[in-house]
Amino acid sequence: MENDRREFIKKTVLGTAALSFGGILPGFSAHSYRNISGANERINVGTVGVNSRGLALSNTFSMQKNCNIMYVSDVDIRAAEKCIDSVSKITGTRPKAAPDFRKAMEDKDLDAMVIATPDHWHAPAALLAMKAGKHVYLEKPCSHSPEEGEILVQAASKYNKVLQMGNQRRSWPNVAKGIEALKSGVIGKPYFGKGWYTNKRPSIGVGKLAAVPDWLNWDLWQGPAPRMPFKDNYVHYNWHWFWHWGTGEALNNGTHMVDLLRWGMGVDYPIRVSSNGGRFHYTDDWETPDTQVISMDFKEGFTMTWEGRSCNARSIEGSSVGAMFYGDKGSLLIAGGNGYTVFDVAGKEIESIEDKEKIDPRNAASPAQQLDALHIQNFFDGITKGTSLRSNIDSGHKSTLLVQLGNISQRVGRSLEIDPQNGHILKDKEARKLWSREYEKGWEMTL
Repeated sequence: MENDRREFIKKTVLGTAALSFGGILPGFSAHSYRNISGANERINVGTVGVNSRGLALSNTFSMQKNCNIMYVSDVDIRAAEKCIDSVSKITGTRPKAAPDFRKAMEDKDLDAMVIATPDHWHAPAALLAMKAGKHVYLEKPCSHSPEEGEILVQAASKYNKVLQMGNQRRSWPNVAKGIEALKSGVIGKPYFGKGWYTNKRPSIGVGKLAAVPDWLNWDLWQGPAPRMPFKDNYVHYNWHWFWHWGTGEALNNGTHMVDLLRWGMGVDYPIRVSSNGGRFHYTDDWETPDTQVISMDFKEGFTMTWEGRSCNARSIEGSSVGAMFYGDKGSLLIAGGNGYTVFDVAGKEIESIEDKEKIDPRNAASPAQQLDALHIQNFFDGITKGTSLRSNIDSGHKSTLLVQLGNISQRVGRSLEIDPQNGHILKDKEARKLWSREYEKGWEMTL
């Protein structure tokens, strides 16, 4: 029976994605209909890391008629229970709790894993999932270090698994139209791209050693990272600003806009990367920059920059987040929503396409649920039909690498020369040491 179901998932064009509840038979609820309608066609999914963004993703996945969330995993028992309750209200079916997601992956009925853990877990969890025979939907960034990204590219090929990175704007229809317009020459030859993110984050203070809360499995939370004592200002969000687990604002939010710039410019690896900035706003435990400008030069004759301001929310071009392309005949703006605007070289607006649906780019959990579903369905189509992914791991790694190189430049305090064939750092032993990361013994990533 299991082999039949898996073969069906591989070969069948899913019809349930197009179904409406308008034709439900009398006496059947939407929940009942969902459970009897094409049960074999649904993709069985496990979600891991469900406190914030992971909860929103779990909800969005559970709303897809061709999806069945079998397992919910989190080291925080409160977050897991909240997610299970939320999914149950949507589907009428209660997923199983699997505090250690590796246990869930032992289930042969499980088809895919959705990974929204802290950054230091992203690549190791994705590799474990592929080794267990599961497809993977992986939140950005795809890796904590460049070496991990390269390992994932190899692993997806070796284990023949679908691996989609969650830079969802690749699936937003009007954003895609904007990129198409750019490539068709609407602003002439583009030569400069600028991305940005702004916010007003508070201080994280100075953490104190504390007893691990009874709701948290601190050892499993650390997982592949070398062990550290628990402090009261790490969990749940502030880990982003510690190099040990996080990757700063550059990968937290910069990945999205740099990906748009790379997509629009049609480039892969740079020849030079530099970064300037620092932690300026507070005296606290925050290690990564709260203000950062990364510059990237490409052999094709393009330059890109990304500006991140975590503690000053003044917007650029009227948006807290965005990507602007400058060409010899005009400019094209992709702001925070599902749309784009074209300007002539004098700065006059000549075209604007915008979705009426309001999007909040500063919402860390669910800025655009209805559009995320398009990215999820592309992931499912990759599994069932072999459809090309809009953000496969090769593409996701290249975009992630650009901002990783920026962070490495920031940490060593100088510009980096880069091999345009593979993105590797040239002639800088100190910088190359940051190409990889340290692991807790026994947690190293191996193909």
